Amino acid sequence: MSIFLETSRLELRPFTADDLPHLVELYRDPEVMRYITGGLPASPEFVRDRVLPMLMRGYPAWGNRGFWAARERAGGRFVGWFELRPVAEDTADVVELGYRLRRAAWGLGYATEGSRALLDKGFAELGLREVTANTMTVNTRSRRVLEKAGLTLLRTYFGDWPEPIEGSELGEVEYSLTRGDWTPSTIAPAAE
Repeated sequence: MSIFLETSRLELRPFTADDLPHLVELYRDPEVMRYITGGLPASPEFVRDRVLPMLMRGYPAWGNRGFWAARERAGGRFVGWFELRPVAEDTADVVELGYRLRRAAWGLGYATEGSRALLDKGFAELGLREVTANTMTVNTRSRRVLEKAGLTLLRTYFGDWPEPIEGSELGEVEYSLTRGDWTPSTIAPAAE
């Protein structure tokens, strides 16, 4: 299995069908899904038929996948996933950063560590122009990770969601980092 990226504690690699049980567990945790579905768990069939194919998709303009399975280098425990994928189909100049981690991995600094490493790889090796990220306004933990990774708040916006969840009335936030504003990570990430 080819490794896309390694940090001091994490290994990011392409998803395979063997990851399905880990993904089902991740998407069934109401706390993990709190800011995605209001805490409603996804069915195993939904994860198999919709989530796993999305995570395994390649992006022609990118020449790569956009989602990466994350596991601990020491022990190999599944941590969750990280996203670095093109926003538009025809160019990889602007990509979206994201992550979804198991609750057992929260508070260990993995989200910041993985995000910083992806930003470094994206700007230094992959020639990205801009990285964006979005989350709910009320998702203070994710907002803090994005800020610690070096992204800056661009705007708050309001979508027309078919099934609003608690906090959606406060909107979503968009963060951004351009290559010109990027500073390579030089220190170990602090715990979140």
